[in-house]
Amino acid sequence: MKVILLEDVYNQGVAGDVVDVAPGFARNYLIPKQLAVKATPGALKQLETLRANAAKRRAELEGRMEQVAQQIEGLTLYFPVKASERGKLFGSVTTQEIAERLKEEIGLEIDPRRVGDNPLRELGKFDVPVRLETGLVANVRVVVHREDEDPRQAEQAEAEAESEDVAAQPEAELAETAEAAADEAPAEEAAEEA
Repeated sequence: MKVILLEDVYNQGVAGDVVDVAPGFARNYLIPKQLAVKATPGALKQLETLRANAAKRRAELEGRMEQVAQQIEGLTLYFPVKASERGKLFGSVTTQEIAERLKEEIGLEIDPRRVGDNPLRELGKFDVPVRLETGLVANVRVVVHREDEDPRQAEQAEAEAESEDVAAQPEAELAETAEAAADEAPAEEAAEEA
């Protein structure tokens, strides 16, 4: 059955496309949810206005999804879990759990099938891809840690240690420069005496 898509439909096409789908899919899903209309001669005449409206909606959606992608990129999710001594989890952190936490953090419901590829079964830091509606892919940082540990404190300690190293680095360079100058001075004096 030929239908005109009113909205973007995953694995079928984008709004304004004329596609051939199974009659049951059209009657039971696409048409009742107002995702498509039957491709009649009258509807085909209105196709250009449908395409223009769809292009405008798609541009708005892409703009919103870019903002969501930026929010996701800057996000770190923490999952306290029980794990063995070797770092293997007793269970896993599933894509469903990550999707639910994303909904809590950014307020957007994301299909768990679009989050990551596999459940996480080890302790550590992971970049999990989130495939958004417009084809954008954003990576969310997921930290899986033991229940009794607080990784935020460890990250703060690491950041402080790095800042101390950066602050100590110029002092070390000044000390090296002073030593080099002190070593060169006796050599210059010896050259002048000769």
